[in-house]
Amino acid sequence: MPEAMKQIRTQLGKDAVILQSKEVKSSGFFGLFKKPRVEVIAALDPQPVKRKQKATIKTKNVTPSEFLKQSQLDDFKQQNIVSEIKHLRKMLEQQNIVGNEQFSKSYQLLYEFLIDQEVDQKIAHEIISHVQQKHEGDLTVSIEQLIDDIKKWIENHLAHLSFSGIDASTRIVQLIGPTGVGKTTTLAKLAAKSLLEKKKSVAFITMDTYRIAAIEQLKTYARILEVPIEVAYSLEDYKRAVEKLSSVDLIFVDTAGRNFRESNYVNELTPYIEATKFTEVFFVAALTAKYTDILYTLEQFSHIKNKKVIFTKADETRQYGSLLNIGMQNNVDIAYVTNGQDVPNDIITPTATRISHYIMSEYYD
Repeated sequence: MPEAMKQIRTQLGKDAVILQSKEVKSSGFFGLFKKPRVEVIAALDPQPVKRKQKATIKTKNVTPSEFLKQSQLDDFKQQNIVSEIKHLRKMLEQQNIVGNEQFSKSYQLLYEFLIDQEVDQKIAHEIISHVQQKHEGDLTVSIEQLIDDIKKWIENHLAHLSFSGIDASTRIVQLIGPTGVGKTTTLAKLAAKSLLEKKKSVAFITMDTYRIAAIEQLKTYARILEVPIEVAYSLEDYKRAVEKLSSVDLIFVDTAGRNFRESNYVNELTPYIEATKFTEVFFVAALTAKYTDILYTLEQFSHIKNKKVIFTKADETRQYGSLLNIGMQNNVDIAYVTNGQDVPNDIITPTATRISHYIMSEYYD
């Protein structure tokens, strides 16, 4: 070990950090009559924390604001060091894995992370190619800088989306989507926020007559909010309900969750969407679902123009690539993201910055 330390100091200097050491058995006749050897993995911190020198002059008086600024700078440097060590650990874990690598090591790790986040392969490749080209030949770039560059790329390529919620001219809000994505709870959240925050009068219509529990759930929300509710078993019932509720500002319509991979269910729902003016359609999808399934179901409603997407169950997953894929590839506005069961609090209006944070926040975990 002393010999190994001597070599490390000679090659890397006194600021080298020992990451791992282990004893290695010697080869030969059962390793007999040979001295034990050690294998040491060491690294050099590109920004080592400098040792404090003894003061030779009088200490300068530091104001509270200057002390706070220095403290924040020290925290930032320490955070960068921790990030680099975590990234280095990832590289060490992957060093024995041989595959079809498309990028150099650090960039390959980031590429694989984006794929794990279910970012579309073409988009992930485009992101990492851009970042790697930007820092080509720079061996001192930090992992934090690379992550920031990825976030900026995502934000720039989602800048065309408005992330708008319910339009001011909308009178009827219809939520459509497959079973189990949380349409009824999301509908209640939107209605409660419109009632409590925007001071609008609201009402419910449910067309989910396939599940008795769904009707009772919406009736419970209507009773809590003290708003009217109508049940529509047919298109004629739906038109009468809309007419009956003509005095309210916003009507929230809960449609039946069906297997929309079958086109006949889509055809059944279309007349309800086209029956009234000033109707805004929101497609509800769960972030826990596979992106390919979300995409296929969304394509079933391609004939509906100007629809928006609501993503649910952000609190039940660690993969957020669908937010980027839908926004970029399908050019569909993402209106809301829900992150819990609490009505009406667990719903947010997303932004490009929030989406970039969602995707990259899991890198070190």
